[in-house]
Amino acid sequence: MPAATSSAPHAGSRPGGRSARVRAAVHRAVEELVAEDANDALTIPVVAARAGVHATTVYRRWGSIGELLADVTTSRFSGGIVVPDTGSLRGDLERYASDLAKDLGDPDTLALVRATIGTGGEQGAAACLGERQHQLEAMLERERARGNPAPTLERTMDAVLAPLYYRAVFTDLPLTAEWTRSLVSHLLPG
Repeated sequence: MPAATSSAPHAGSRPGGRSARVRAAVHRAVEELVAEDANDALTIPVVAARAGVHATTVYRRWGSIGELLADVTTSRFSGGIVVPDTGSLRGDLERYASDLAKDLGDPDTLALVRATIGTGGEQGAAACLGERQHQLEAMLERERARGNPAPTLERTMDAVLAPLYYRAVFTDLPLTAEWTRSLVSHLLPG
């Protein structure tokens, strides 16, 4: 017997449907709870109560608080920082580092990053860096397409991303424009 066909989209892919509303409510709840820096542990039941959904719904969709934080962080970082195109790799990286420093300097963003890394472990770290890695790759590939040499992605991450995240997450040192430019100068001397 042939399978019945339907013109209705899959329930999980309905833009603006119940699934999207639940995801938005849960994401908003996580962001609010993290920003409040409540002494209560961030748990799925606490998030579900804040979002106005049943905890089972959250467990079914995300499985753990680490997976939920990774999803919120990935969503937050997707498209949050535009890949600059100044005409030179140095200019692109300087603007990018400055924009990222401003983003990490936002208390709500920093709280989310700290919670994601602290609770999500390796998965949380990957969520914080995944989009950033793609952005750096785009700048490096564009520089090579211009016919210019460019450092490796790993070297660029070590020189730009690692110090920015380390300073933001683990210290109280400022992320100044002068300091972010120095990161690029160490990567691209001359």
